[in-house]
Amino acid sequence: MHLYRTHTCAALRESDVGSTVRLSGWVHRKRDHGGVLFVDLRDHYGLTQIVAKADSDPLRVLEGLRVESVVTIDGTVVARGAEASNANLATGAIEVVADSVTVQSAAQELPLPVAGEQDYPEDIRLRYRFLDLRRETLHANIVTRTKIISDMRRRMEGAGFTEYSTPILTASSPEGARDFLVPSRIHAGKFYALPQAPQQYKQLLMVAGFDRYFQIAPCFRDEDPRADRLPGEFYQLDLEMSFVTQEDVWNTMEPVIAQVFEAFANGKPVTPAGSFPRIPHAEAMLKYGSDKPDLRNPILITDVTEHFHGSGFGIFASLVESGSVIRAIPAPGAGAGSRKFFDDMNNWARSEGYSGLGYINIKDGAPGGPIAKNHGEDATAKLIAALGLGPNDGVFFAAGKESQAAKLAGLARIRIGEQLDLIDKDRFELCWIVDFPFYEYDEDEKKLDFAHNPFSMPQGGLEALNGQDPLTIKAYQYDMVCNGYEIASGSIRNQHPDLMVKAFELVGLSKADVEERFGGLYRAFQYGAPPHGGMAAGVDRIVMLLVGAQNLREVTLFPMNQRAEDLLMGAPSPAALKQLRELHIRVLEAPAKA
Repeated sequence: MHLYRTHTCAALRESDVGSTVRLSGWVHRKRDHGGVLFVDLRDHYGLTQIVAKADSDPLRVLEGLRVESVVTIDGTVVARGAEASNANLATGAIEVVADSVTVQSAAQELPLPVAGEQDYPEDIRLRYRFLDLRRETLHANIVTRTKIISDMRRRMEGAGFTEYSTPILTASSPEGARDFLVPSRIHAGKFYALPQAPQQYKQLLMVAGFDRYFQIAPCFRDEDPRADRLPGEFYQLDLEMSFVTQEDVWNTMEPVIAQVFEAFANGKPVTPAGSFPRIPHAEAMLKYGSDKPDLRNPILITDVTEHFHGSGFGIFASLVESGSVIRAIPAPGAGAGSRKFFDDMNNWARSEGYSGLGYINIKDGAPGGPIAKNHGEDATAKLIAALGLGPNDGVFFAAGKESQAAKLAGLARIRIGEQLDLIDKDRFELCWIVDFPFYEYDEDEKKLDFAHNPFSMPQGGLEALNGQDPLTIKAYQYDMVCNGYEIASGSIRNQHPDLMVKAFELVGLSKADVEERFGGLYRAFQYGAPPHGGMAAGVDRIVMLLVGAQNLREVTLFPMNQRAEDLLMGAPSPAALKQLRELHIRVLEAPAKA
């Protein structure tokens, strides 16, 4: 017999009744039933119920152990009987009567419970992550994550891609976040950077003639954490293709992503491959107030600026005259309820830092509220008709500069959809957002900057860069969105050296800057670069969506906390003086906070 087990804790069935077996695992729960002790023994695979009979040696050993102790049980498989069987457990038709118990490792008092999965403070969960990972939901999420990544690899290989590994120590690159820098011991005063993405390397692979590359790539960005973005590191399904248009990328990747979702959606509907909507960025910002719209929400935003030219509602009329816009966000059926819903929405907008939300509430066909009263009866009727509102609907209005109004309208659309229970939570709606602006104006720096990926191909090419208002230039850039989350981003790349230089000149970098900062890519483009493009899909976000988690920490093995600290391993930590000297580094004290 094997030293530790003949079966896993999920393997035994009625057909094993009468067998002598050996199981090893963790003591999950204990229940004392009048001198007979029942123990749920748990391993990676499942649970088996162990019975320790009265006055037996196994009972005396198990009684003295805390839960989460590791034991090996020798015993006999018996049938539970119909009245005692557990249909929710794979091994629920049997139990093992313990003949002997060997204690492999006794557990101390637990800092957090494993059984039951009660809510517990995040700092405790992260400090004792090895215990947290024993909990059923988190453990299952990590197993599902591994299966999803395996499925991605299989589908990418089936689509003709080959996996190549790119370097981890590299040069700094403008991917939109701060780099993690690694000091060089050999080259004093110089630093490597951890890759924010394998962007330049995958483009170089195309120049090198590899045609279809993919990688489950680790990426490192020194940015502030949030629920849908981990601090420090994350993983993406990274890919690049030669001799393709953006339509080729879409047509290739829609089946891969759709099929991954279908395989792990547990029967929930998924937007089928070949029918992902392709929504221009400008349209998305107008209709949804976001470039990552949740299409499960049926509410559409409408621009109603023209309706308020010369309006009797003076606040909106004066805003329109000063160049602001007015966006309408319908609230289907809200007019039939109380006014409290409208007041609550207005208060919510103020709590988000806005001046508020105007509204019209329609009750039995009669519009009410300050806007309806002052806008005028005929003008209000025209507005309601233009919006297609019903006799008991409501509508909110976001006013301000276009970017501000769009953002508020988008947030209000989400909140109204949630408050009125309009969002079908049991489906996955996928789409492409296309035609992103190539440039944007940085209000803080008072200069032009790239809006998305600086290595993308501008629509119109060099002619557009030379003669068009930069803020009107669109790029061959695209995002894939699911249920309000950006899950992938990509573009057709710019493979022309002169075009690359011009694109960077418009944001204030010279040809010499381009040669210095992106020398490898710039040189490569001068020796025969194929047209190429690709994208990167966020593995962590896809897993989070598929398992129904609300936070990326629930699908990640050893995440950091909100302050970018690894509480389990104690990182970041001070370096020893000897290490600093070897790296030619002196640490300065942080300036005192005011």
